[in-house]
Order: sequence, then structure tokens, then C-alpha cells
Amino acid sequence: MHVEEQFTPKTWPEAPEKATLEGKNKFLGFWFFLGGETVLFASLFATYLALKDKVPKKGDLISTDLFELPLAFIMTMVLLTSSITSVYAIYHMKNYHFKKMQAWLFITVLLGLTFLGFEIYEFYHYTHGLGFGYTHSAFSSAFYTLVGFHGGHVVFGLGWILSLMLRNSKRGLSLYNAPKFYLASLYWHFIDVVWVFIFTVVYLMGMV
Repeated sequence: MHVEEQFTPKTWPEAPEKATLEGKNKFLGFWFFLGGETVLFASLFATYLALKDKVPKKGDLISTDLFELPLAFIMTMVLLTSSITSVYAIYHMKNYHFKKMQAWLFITVLLGLTFLGFEIYEFYHYTHGLGFGYTHSAFSSAFYTLVGFHGGHVVFGLGWILSLMLRNSKRGLSLYNAPKFYLASLYWHFIDVVWVFIFTVVYLMGMV
């Protein structure tokens, strides 16, 4: 049972996410978790590079036939913008402005959903429009696994942020939930960084 202490912007700690031992322990656990995630994505990237354009027969679809750089660029800008809005949210969290933090997190969620909409459209276009399904080739399996795995993390990140917003909508900020908001934002940044690598390795390198 956590007692909610009342604060004002003047009495709120400068680093509320690390103001308690529990908050510091959450950080430690989060970095261990992130290390495992990094290893998983590194394995998927290595697999993709090994299987890039490996198709059953000559003439099958390869990366230069598939990827549309304008769409991938728009998706990248949307996700990077969502990273900026999450920074604004944490800025207001550190200044004890709960409603402003919630507003910026809501914008972050909307941008994340927009990104997912583009990704669903992209996958639908490849599978139904071009016949490039998951089992089409080793290349297609590696592509969908890597990009889809990232998409799954976007869904998880959105669920994490939304659950925090809803659960604490009437509670406001406290030293108990501040680390949770902060770590959710860090996780969102991690997702964005991974996408930058996907944009570079999959889409930019796939055009040449």
C-alpha cells in the first residue's frame, strides 16, 4: 500500500523517477530487460542480412522490387515525432504538470497508432497486392519477422503508456508512478532507435 504524498511544483523532486529506492531498482531491472531486447533485435538483424534477397528462383520479388522509400520515410518521421512528444511529456512530469504530461502522452499514442496504420497498410499491400507473403521465401520470412517483431513492440509500448494514463488519470503524479511513466518513455525511445536501424538496414540498403 503506497501512501500518496501531496506535492507542489516547488516541492516536487528534480528527478522524481529516481527519488526512491523502488524507482532506482526499477531502472536497474529495466536496463537488464533492455539488454535482452537488444540481443534479440541484433539476432534478427543478422538473420535478415544473411537472408536478404534469398529467393527460390530468379525473377522472384526482391527488396528493390518491394520497398517504397517515401512511405518508409513518412513512417520514420511519424515515429521520431512521437519520440519528441514523449520527451515533452516527461518534461512536464519533471515539472509536476500532470495534465500537460497526459496530453503529450496522448499525442504520442496517436502518432504510434498512425505508424501502426501505415505498417498494416504496407504489409497488406505486399501480401495481397504483390503476393509477397511470409512463406514466399527466406527473404520474406526474415523481413516480416524483423519488421513485425518491431511492430509488436510498438503495440506493447502503446499498451504500456495507455495503461499508465488510464490507471493514474484520477491519481495524479506521485513518487510511485513517476518512475513508471519515465521508463515507459525510455522504452518508447528504444523502439524509435530500433526503427531508425530498420529504416537504414532494410529500406535504404534495400533500394540498392
